[in-house]
Amino acid sequence: QVQLVESGGGSVQIGGSLRLACDAPRDFSWNFMRWFRQAPGKEREFVATINWSGDISNYRDSVKGRFTISRDKAKNTVYLQMNDLRVEDTAIYRCNADESTWGQGTQVTVSS
Repeated sequence: QVQLVESGGGSVQIGGSLRLACDAPRDFSWNFMRWFRQAPGKEREFVATINWSGDISNYRDSVKGRFTISRDKAKNTVYLQMNDLRVEDTAIYRCNADESTWGQGTQVTVSS
């Protein structure tokens, strides 16, 4: 079973930035890669998505203008650049390629 590997999480103050990475095996093909997040006591929610060629992306409304999803074809890595972070962005962030292909997650904590 293919495993995605996230990295880049951490603890920052309000207004700070982090860049998450989702590494996929070099020979793994996907159509859309998605980032989800789940905060304690809350349901998992969609954050952003990008297609294989990198020319289609979409975001949840609350992160538009602050988060940017991108991909590195050579590394088969998808990034999530997160700027102007807010307390409500605190969550475990996981990347997803299809129904059965997920990463283990990386913790993002934003504090005042």
